[in-house]
Amino acid sequence: MKIINDPVFGFIRVPSGPLLDIVNHPAFFRLTRIKQLGLASVVYPGAQHTRFQHSLGAFHLMTRATESLKRKGQFIFDSEEEAVLAAILLHDVGHGPFSHVLENTLTEGISHEDISLMIMQRMNDEMGGLLTLAIKLFQGDYPKQFLHQLISSQLDVDRLDYLRRDSFFTGVTEGNIGSARIIDMLNVVDDHLVVEKKGIYSIENYLVTRRLMYWQVYLHKTAVAAEHVLINALRRAKWLAGQGVELFASPSLHYYLYREVSRHDFESDEQALEAYLALDDSDIWCALSVWQQHEDKVLSILARDFINRRIFRVEVSDEPFSEEYVGQKIEEQARHWGLSTDDARYLVALKEVGKDMYNPLDDRIEILDKDGSIHDVTEVSDMLNIDTLSKHVRKYYLCTQRIEQ
Repeated sequence: MKIINDPVFGFIRVPSGPLLDIVNHPAFFRLTRIKQLGLASVVYPGAQHTRFQHSLGAFHLMTRATESLKRKGQFIFDSEEEAVLAAILLHDVGHGPFSHVLENTLTEGISHEDISLMIMQRMNDEMGGLLTLAIKLFQGDYPKQFLHQLISSQLDVDRLDYLRRDSFFTGVTEGNIGSARIIDMLNVVDDHLVVEKKGIYSIENYLVTRRLMYWQVYLHKTAVAAEHVLINALRRAKWLAGQGVELFASPSLHYYLYREVSRHDFESDEQALEAYLALDDSDIWCALSVWQQHEDKVLSILARDFINRRIFRVEVSDEPFSEEYVGQKIEEQARHWGLSTDDARYLVALKEVGKDMYNPLDDRIEILDKDGSIHDVTEVSDMLNIDTLSKHVRKYYLCTQRIEQ
């Protein structure tokens, strides 16, 4: 057994066997080199925690969830419990550098969930098939659907950990949730997770907290602007690579800069996954540090901005920005820096963001009443209503390179 001291939950115990083998595996340990919150640290300096810590926290909560359900008479085989714990440990193993930030920048047409599955399948081959059941649970291809819901749903242990953990490390105390209380209130009816009614206030707090954390942390305009400095720098680097310009890069980053890597490449070229498993945040930091001195003006500007926290300026609107207005901003950048319009486009970025607190058309959060009846959370909450919960808020961000007056 391995005992890990976690700052959020205290001691986390990982039993010897397949679960400890996963924690010690290089593909899992790679997550120690990938920040959980990408570039949120430009706003919240304490947000330095990693995907490794988050995955262990989710594992800890999954342990508590299966124990709680078994105490309530839900029959879970030991093999099923080990499999669902393995699945939650590996649910984020496919994340690339800076977590979500570079998805569809270095790769295209493939999500981190897809890559997680590929890594799990590779590890399963190495472990002699011990992860077969975990993979079925991860994909939702197993009769006990409530086990998959614990991994992925609107009330899964993934969310219960990252909300609590991100609140802790950012210092946004309003984001704290009662994860232990929610887990204690979980039950299963007709193979679906439900929450006992006495836990309704914890669920209300969870939904409000989730909305607050998205707008105050995950979609903070400064963090979004920093992300686009990085994204545009890598887009420019890929364009230069396509022109035959030789750029400094680690072998793994070089692979992705000089190729358009799609799902087909992952399925047909083993090197795509090998290079991906060698990529982490440090590859990007190191390359950008060197690119500050590159002769390409656009790349050097963006690299210096990123390294020195010179974040794009942001305008926020409830309506999309007109093409004419965006064009004016591009022209301003072109004139100021002496660039062509095409080159100046790398100094401007558009971002449409939207988030609702709860989607009743998705995997619903269901409340178990004392009389055995089951209702959607929106039907029993006296604080929340369906209009408020399901309202899809959209904001439009226009990010531009700062021009000193």
